[in-house]
Amino acid sequence: MGNTRREKDSIGELEVPADVYWGINTQRALMNFKISGKTFPKEFILALAQVKKACLIANMAFKKIDKNIGEALGRALDEIIEEGKFLDQFPIDVFQTGSGTQTNVNMNEVLSNRANEILGHPRGIKNPVHPNDHANASQSSNDVIPTAMHVAAAAAFRDNFLGPLALLRNTLKEKIEEFQGIVKVGRTHLMDAVPIPIATEFEVYNEQIETWNSKDLSSVWDTLMVVPIGGTALGTGLNAPKGFADRVVKELSKIAGGTFTVNPVPAEGISSHSAIVRTSAALRGLALTCMKMANDIRWMGSGPRAGLGELLLPENEPGSSIMPGKVNPTQSEALIQVCLQVIGNDATIAAAEAHGSILDLNMSKPVMIVNLLESIKLLGAGIESFTQNCLKGIKVNEEKIKDQLERSLMLATRLSPVIGYDRATEIAKKAHKEGKTIREVIHEENLEIENLDELLDPSKMV
Repeated sequence: MGNTRREKDSIGELEVPADVYWGINTQRALMNFKISGKTFPKEFILALAQVKKACLIANMAFKKIDKNIGEALGRALDEIIEEGKFLDQFPIDVFQTGSGTQTNVNMNEVLSNRANEILGHPRGIKNPVHPNDHANASQSSNDVIPTAMHVAAAAAFRDNFLGPLALLRNTLKEKIEEFQGIVKVGRTHLMDAVPIPIATEFEVYNEQIETWNSKDLSSVWDTLMVVPIGGTALGTGLNAPKGFADRVVKELSKIAGGTFTVNPVPAEGISSHSAIVRTSAALRGLALTCMKMANDIRWMGSGPRAGLGELLLPENEPGSSIMPGKVNPTQSEALIQVCLQVIGNDATIAAAEAHGSILDLNMSKPVMIVNLLESIKLLGAGIESFTQNCLKGIKVNEEKIKDQLERSLMLATRLSPVIGYDRATEIAKKAHKEGKTIREVIHEENLEIENLDELLDPSKMV
């Protein structure tokens, strides 16, 4: 019994480990939600602590909390936010109540127990600092958890995503400049098509990413800055003083960074999480662009002898445990897998919004934010790895490209206006059947075509 303490709540009594900062409600959650072994990431716990600190400052300003208690709670919060302490005190499974109430209560218990300890009292007595009356004053899990969701997502974008995205954009621009003037065989339906500058293919990736950065990211950021704090239960604002929400977002903006504003209809940010859905959907769109880029590059780098062989990819590690000298497009493969995970996470988030948003509360909050944070972090890391270890080191195999262009049957496209589509088709088919170039067939058939060299010059076709 010396290793536990006995606590009491409205349901009954329970033994809680003596050395932990959580309390009886958290202990019950540990008993009742033995599901995945997966807990909230530290990014969310830190965001929740930041929201709690902003609420504490507002509560003290409105005289809702005594100065001594407030200062003790503030010190406990700073220990979490600034020093990274007590992050091991949040052990509850992600798959818990859909409102995230257990994790909010977990935070309240940790803060109140630590505050009591600071004031010279033992853990577990709920006095003088109470988890509900003080740590949760003017709050509800209904508004605190979705606000923390937005804060955590915005921080993840800032800390884990914007840097890799900028690196990718800058590297693509460098490659576009580096590849200027190099023309290769284009392909549609995986079949040879007319020539295309290789820089144009990279301009496609760059344009899609630039568009995402200027439109989708801006929109996502704006929606994440709107939070339902102050709505308390169901968005009613019950038990929160007038002006509380405005003071909280003012303090939250200082603590977490950015400019947060209060949702004009707090109930909207509680009963539904369209901002999280839109953020995930934007990430899915970027993942599709990255997947195309990674797939294109591994196709263009395939070979080295039996594939397209147009690009020379960095050789980062051996590609086979049995085939000597084999090197694989591993960075493309890794990024593709990351993108697949992001797409899967988005499907979960969309389903959680569809099935979780019933009446006045979305009850899928934990799974939504955990999947979103994973997507942001994964895609950022995947983009950075691909850019650093593959994209930066890509070279063009100009000798292979030149040979492929010379043998391209689609050079006959330039002959159509001169000798007609049907005659140009006959020349292309004969060249293909006999394994010859368009130029060789034209000479064999003694066709007199003015400016033939210019007509068959790939650079004149782009």
